[in-house]
Parts: sequence; structure tokens; C-alpha cells
Amino acid sequence: MEVRPLVGVSSCLLGAPVRHNGGHSRHRFLTDELDRFVDWLPVCPEAEIGLGTPRPTLRLRRLGGGDRTVSNADGTDHTKDLSATADHHLERLREADGYVLKNKSPSCGLFALPVADDEGNRVHGGGRGAFADRLTRLLPSLPVEEQGRLMDASLREWFVERVFAHARLRALFSEDWRTRDLVEFHTRHKLQLMVHSPEGYRETGRLVARAGSVQRESTEETYTEAFRRTLAVRSSRGRHANALQHAFGMLSPLLDDARRHDLLASIEDYRQERAPLSLPMALLRHNCAPEEARWVRDQTYLRPYPDGLGLRHTVAV
Repeated sequence: MEVRPLVGVSSCLLGAPVRHNGGHSRHRFLTDELDRFVDWLPVCPEAEIGLGTPRPTLRLRRLGGGDRTVSNADGTDHTKDLSATADHHLERLREADGYVLKNKSPSCGLFALPVADDEGNRVHGGGRGAFADRLTRLLPSLPVEEQGRLMDASLREWFVERVFAHARLRALFSEDWRTRDLVEFHTRHKLQLMVHSPEGYRETGRLVARAGSVQRESTEETYTEAFRRTLAVRSSRGRHANALQHAFGMLSPLLDDARRHDLLASIEDYRQERAPLSLPMALLRHNCAPEEARWVRDQTYLRPYPDGLGLRHTVAV
């Protein structure tokens, strides 16, 4: 199933000159690599509420027991308007498969923003921008990441994986699907779910088994929630190695001794952090050509996103 995810993004990360100083924060992974495979929903909440460019900076203040986003120049409180921007885009955002926010932004920052008291003294460093806070409250299961954290290869791979998985599920349920379509979808995602959470893998399996006797709307809601919650669990090297071993077990009868040895050796090299995940993946995919290997060949785990993104090539993943 070829899909093109819809991804929300802070406009400045795509090169729009909307930052407080009139500049941008163009992120090369987004514009030079991911751009080829997704559609964007760019939003700059500060520009949308009418703040000019350039403009006085904003910062988080602890006022009346809550964190507020205020102008550094005159203390004007923009929290309500910035939050409302997320509500304004909510209908479109419900169709989104992920969101990338500008880090350290008093409107879009997701993690560790400094918060000051009335006198300007730092209270703590765990603040969140008004738009980011509202976005994550409205859509708690949406994969959301800060652009700075995408520099981490493991976090980048995990985020992209979730985005494309969400898009595939959205595409399935946007059609006039039948139980057999859900069974096929789930079968193709078994290893991918297993890598994130064995418990989630079993839960989604039980939901699919009951799908024929439950109303479609209920199945869509419960499966979507369980599927997304499972992928929101970060995978581990051990679970990856186990999934690779599972795929090897399905392929082993079709391989000669030399190929078995090479594949097992690559899995062990990955387990011991001597090789990136892409090495055993490449060997698995190479050995899945025979029709008898269709179950493994069709697993989304082997191709969770377009190959052109060049992920999974670092030992750390």
C-alpha cells in the first residue's frame, strides 16, 4: 500500500521567513529528504495571530499558577490566541500522520522550555509552548517531535516509522474496508508491532480476531487506538533481534547453509552492536524473493518507510 503521509510542521522549518527576527530555521532532513515522500501542513501560530515579522520575542511566564506565553516587550499575554491556532487547524490536523515542531520556541517548543516568574527569575526548565501544549492535548496519539531531536538517528527513525504506519492505517480505514482487509493489514504489520510491544501485538491481534462480530466503527476506533499506542512504545535492540530471528525462522527452510550462516551472523553482529540494523534487513530482503517467502517479504518491518530516506544505517538504531 503506497501512501503519502500528511505531516504538520512549523513553517520556519521549511524555510518560511516567519521567525521573530525575520529569518527561518530550515531543517535539511525535512526539506531535502522527507519532503519527497510526504505532504506538509505548515503552521506558524505567531504569524497567524497577527504578530509581525520581525517582532518582539515571546517567553514563558508563571502567572496565576499557570504558564503563559507573553511578549518580552510589553508583557501582552498571547497564550489564548496561540492555543486557538491549534483548534483552528483541528479538522485538517485530524488527518495528519505526524507533526514536527520548532524546538526552543515559546509557542511551538515541546520540551524543556525555561519558565520565569513575575520578576523574571527562572522557575523551572520544563515548560511547553502554548501551541504545542494545545496540539498534544487535542491529539494525544499523534506522533509529534521537535526538530532538534531529529538529529538523533534513533529518534528520527522511530518518528518516521510511526508517521508512515499511521498513514497506512488511515488509508485503510478511509476506504470501504472489510474484515479481510484488516486481517491482511494486521498480518503485514505483525513483526513491526512485535518489535515495539509484544503486549500491544497480542492486543491488536485479539481485536482483529473479533472484528467480524463487532461493529465496524467500534473496530476502527479500538484498533486504531491500540495500533498507535503500540507503535508509541520505543523499540529495543533485543526486540529487533528477536524479530529478525523470527523472520529467519520462516526463511530458514528455503536457504542453503551458507545463506543461513550469513544471515545469522548479521543478526548477531547487530545484537552485539557491531553492525547497523540495515545489514540484516538487507540480507532478509535479498533472500525473500521466492514465492514461498511471501509472508516475510510482505512484512512492513522490512520496509516501514521509503528506502530513499536512508535510515537504519547507524549502529545506534
